[in-house]
Parts: sequence; structure tokens; C-alpha cells
Amino acid sequence: MRTIYWLGWLLFGSAFRTVFGLRVIGGANLVTEGPVLVASNHQSYLDPPLVGNLYKTEMVFLARKSLFRGFFKWLYNQWNAIPVDQDNPDMRSLKSIIRKLREGNRVLVFPEGARSFDGSLGTAAPGIGLIAAKSGAVIQPVRIHGAFEALPRGSARIRFSRITVTVGPPIRLTPEELKAASGKDGYAALANRIMDAIAAL
Repeated sequence: MRTIYWLGWLLFGSAFRTVFGLRVIGGANLVTEGPVLVASNHQSYLDPPLVGNLYKTEMVFLARKSLFRGFFKWLYNQWNAIPVDQDNPDMRSLKSIIRKLREGNRVLVFPEGARSFDGSLGTAAPGIGLIAAKSGAVIQPVRIHGAFEALPRGSARIRFSRITVTVGPPIRLTPEELKAASGKDGYAALANRIMDAIAAL
């Protein structure tokens, strides 16, 4: 790991374990080599470093475009973040993610697109189905429990809640499945399949 990434990984990991009693379930399911599309539910601002801490090597994250200002532009670049315009999403961001996967990277995507308002699971946007189909990468379902209670949407106050991250069996799409996952309906069906795998954890 690069120094800045490693420092963030170390500090967040220590905080998660000491403050929130982080527990990881299903760690043996982690795919640690090759391109991996990591798909997780989204409860809190804590989610990206929570998932990033599962791995001992770097991964790529998505972050709101508005955050890339001043010092934080430099910091988010050090943490391998791709700027995304949530208000006006376009194919440019999707193409960047697909390119990163084709280059052999591990990329974290939240199928719901935004943080949950109440901690429950939302519906998946078809974009993750397109990313999975076009990249052909292994899909790693992950579910986070407790991050909403620790730092809910709309709050700036951290609460001391137990956090659990569950890693599900990877989804490896066959050539036939990749071929079938095309067009709007095909991408939506694949996105729903990924969300169902997260919901099952």
C-alpha cells in the first residue's frame, strides 16, 4: 500500500475495532486476487473505509464530485476515489469504473446509489448491472449492519454501536449469463440479482 492509503487503512481499522467492536463474518469468501466488483449496501459515511478495511491491499472507491476540493481533492486521490456526480450521473463515471476493473483493480460500488434514510435496504440502480456485465469481473456481495446506528444519514454525531460486516460467496457470471445481461432489462435483472445476494447476508 502507498503511505497515505496505508495510514488511512490503519487508523480507520483501529477505530472500527476499538470503538465499534467491528466483527467480520464470512471473511473466507473474500476474493483477494484479480478484478473484483465489491457490491455493498450503503448505510453511512463509514461504509467505504469499513469495506476497504476487509482487504490488505488497495481498492478503488467512488466519492461525490463535490468533495474533491482543496486538500480533500488530494486526499481522495490518494485513497483511489473516483469522483461521481450524483445529481447528474453520466456514462463517464460508469466507463471509469469499468476501465478500473478491466485493469485488474478491486472497486467498491453501492448498488443503491445513496445512503439509506432508515438503515433498511433500498433498490438497486441498473448501473451496477451494466458495470458487472461489461467488466465481467467477479462480484463480491457485502452487507453492513450497525453503521446506520453508528452514524446515520443527516447526523454528524457518532454513536457507539456494534458494527458487523458480512461477506457473501462471490458471484462468477458464466459467458452465457454475461451474454444475457444486455440492454436495460438485462442490466436491471443483474442489478436485482446482486441486491438479492446482499439481502441474503
